[in-house]
Amino acid sequence: MSKMKILLVQEADWLKRNPHQQHHLADNLSLRDHKVRVIDYELRWWRQGKKELFSRRQVFPGVSKTRKEASVTVIRPGIIKIPCLDYISLIFSHKREIERQISEFAPDVIVGFGILNAYLAMKSSGRNNIPFIYYWIDILHTLIPFKPFQSIAKLVEGKTLKQADRVLVINERLKSLVIKMGANPKRACVVKAGVDFAQFAETSRTKVRIQYGIEKDDIVLFFMGWLYEFSGLREVALELAKVKDSNLKLLIVGEGDVFNELQKIREKYNLQNRVILTGKKPYQEIPSFIAASDICLLPAYNNEVMRHIVPIKLYEYMAMGKPVISTKLPGVVKEFAYDNGVVYVNRPEEVVKKAAELIVNENLNELGAKARRFVEKYSWDKITDEFENILKEVVKEKRDGTTS
Repeated sequence: MSKMKILLVQEADWLKRNPHQQHHLADNLSLRDHKVRVIDYELRWWRQGKKELFSRRQVFPGVSKTRKEASVTVIRPGIIKIPCLDYISLIFSHKREIERQISEFAPDVIVGFGILNAYLAMKSSGRNNIPFIYYWIDILHTLIPFKPFQSIAKLVEGKTLKQADRVLVINERLKSLVIKMGANPKRACVVKAGVDFAQFAETSRTKVRIQYGIEKDDIVLFFMGWLYEFSGLREVALELAKVKDSNLKLLIVGEGDVFNELQKIREKYNLQNRVILTGKKPYQEIPSFIAASDICLLPAYNNEVMRHIVPIKLYEYMAMGKPVISTKLPGVVKEFAYDNGVVYVNRPEEVVKKAAELIVNENLNELGAKARRFVEKYSWDKITDEFENILKEVVKEKRDGTTS
């Protein structure tokens, strides 16, 4: 078997979400002539899309998120667009769509990235003798805002973990967690995040700095991604307000929960020229923003959501030779240790002080070089090789009636 039909299922918006692990892998696999289909979900339908009570099934052919030549087909089942009823309707519409894809597309393997539809895919794959892989890049149940639902989601995840033919995670901390939750240790393995070195290469530092009024001598702290309540950016901005050095600036690319609050902090403390909020930017423009920065940040709270994960943005920061200041998150510490270009603080309030220390010591270039050397082995081509081999292995095991 050389070329495969691969079905991915997730409970997030494939089209509007910034590229994550699955986007890179799907695009790369499609460029290797595998047929890739995705069942997704319009996660924040109340903020975007048409105002309607019901949404109809939609098919988006030829989607590419990370590689221009890639071609992935995205299928979005219809839902009832009423809070709570949206997830109830998802159970029925996604179950129906999974069965339809099994009948029409005849996938060789199914990969789940969600909670509800991953469970549904696991059950359907079992009935149809199709291998199922459960892939964890986040601890999804911790992201559910209504806490009573988190324990139910965790129970569903546990059932899927126990019955999956393979469980993949992006770092060692997550591997320990999924095994604790019921995954078979012999079937759990780490497939790390990667970097597109062709995209995240040296580029002009001046374009973005000129665009946003950043002077030559300014030192720029940079963050990109969704602005969660626990991102720590509120605390960094407030600490920045206490520092009189007007050459120290904070550049934030992204949207999310604390965006409006950050705007208010800017106005209250007259930080309009020092806290730069760009909103969401196309993924292709991100390298130019990283190039314009001096120190990249991950100031997130050490909470249940962040404790075990390693965001892809860290690899992208480091690929461009930027030192990183991160809160001491166990997953990040386990991944990057203490001498690879990542410097740790205990709380987000300490980020600005730590940045000032690094600037005074004038070792930003040295730290950035260490960061670049560390991630050089994590190209997306190599990560895709590893993932592709696992897919072929589980397909062969299922067909031969063997297990690992």
